[in-house]
Parts: sequence; C-alpha cells; structure tokens
Amino acid sequence: MIFRQLFEPVSSAYTYLVGCEETKQALLIDPVVSVWERDLAVVRSLGLRLAYTVDTHIHADHITAAQRLKKEAGSRIANAAMDGLSCTDVGIEENCPLEVGEIRLMPLYTPGHTASHFSYLVDDRVFTGDALLIDGCGRTDFQGGDAATLYRSIHEKLFTLPEDHLVYPAHDYQGRHVSTIGQERARNPRLGGQKSLEEFTGIMRELKLAYPKFIDYALPGNEGCGVCPPYLPDMLQDYCDRMNQSPQG
Repeated sequence: MIFRQLFEPVSSAYTYLVGCEETKQALLIDPVVSVWERDLAVVRSLGLRLAYTVDTHIHADHITAAQRLKKEAGSRIANAAMDGLSCTDVGIEENCPLEVGEIRLMPLYTPGHTASHFSYLVDDRVFTGDALLIDGCGRTDFQGGDAATLYRSIHEKLFTLPEDHLVYPAHDYQGRHVSTIGQERARNPRLGGQKSLEEFTGIMRELKLAYPKFIDYALPGNEGCGVCPPYLPDMLQDYCDRMNQSPQG
C-alpha cells in the first residue's frame, strides 16, 4: 500500500492518500478544495491515477475538493448513501467495501458528530474523520449530532478494533499526526479510561463552543460535493482560494 498524510493549515485538516502498488490506482480521503492542485500533484508524482475521492461526512469547516478533482482527474465521488447527494457517484454504506485495486476500504458507520458520519478501515489503519480525534472527539451540537450516539459509535465500532490499529483523524490542532486505538481507549480525556456515557455527555454539554465561522458556506458547498460560494467575506477567502503554500503533514 502507498500512503501519504497531507495537511491543509487553514482548517488544520488532514487528507489521506491511499494507493495500490499493483494497479496504481488511488483514493483521497477528505480532500480540501484550496489545496486540490497540491494533492493531485502528489498523486501523480507517485505514478498513481486518482480513482475516487471519499469524504467521511459533510464538513462544516472546509469545502471538499471532490468536484474539482473529478473534473481534473476523472475521479469518482463517494459519499454516504444516506445523504442522497445528487453529485455522488458511489453511495457509501456500512460494511460494503470500496475496492481500489488491492486496497479494500471498509466503511464503519460512526454517527454522533454528524448524523451520516463514516469512518474507514484499511488494513491496520482507521480514518476516523471528526468522530474520534487524538485526545478528543468532534463536537456534537449541530448537523444531527448527538453525544450519546457518538459515545456508542466510538465504543462499539472503533474501540473494539485491535489496540495497535493506527488512528488517523480528519483534524489535529496541535501538530500531532497519528494515534492508536489502544492509546485513545486508555487516555482520551473525553472517552478513554472507562469514561461512562453520563460523564461523556456531561463533558460535551459543558463545552459551549462558538458557532463555526465557515459553516453557513461549507454546508451548501459540500452538499454540492465541493462548490465554493460565489461571495465570501474577505476574512473567509482562504477557505476556497488556491493556496500558494500548504505544508504537508
């Protein structure tokens, strides 16, 4: 398997490239529109052809590059079937694998951050989107989120994986790249160390997070699989404009 972790600094978002060494086909998990050229260049520099883009959920803090990459590279768009997006080519359903050459991507339905959130298992790696973060988890106060649902998703779908499985989240805000199921199960301050459902829901209830500054533009943009709004306030232009420099995680 060919693997790369790519970083977009405006929303501190990770995109994951997974490629098949035999067929030279690849997929991108959670690509971001402002760095689509960088990501496609990485795909091509490895001698790969982009077959799919796959999103873990409808993002509220950045816009997917799915549509742009489909236009430029001919890739197909895979999203949760339950969202019913007209721009989707392949509808993701739990335990219905997406195969790209010898790569077998297994969807795990992990709602709670959003109502239609999926994580993806590939060999000994699990791409957890915004459900499970390193030493944290996604918020549960919008997009059909629910703290009790997220607790069950993580404990029943993710924490039951082998403890040495690698955890690759959709974001990290402190420069961390990877964790393990065992580490999160043991020490995640919100969910680990035998935290009860009641403790977790209390923690999430008391967060009192600010309204996401890009959500009103990101949601309709992502429901179109990556359409940047025609009019953005100056302070939000970086979310859609091409970036001249984007560090790679």
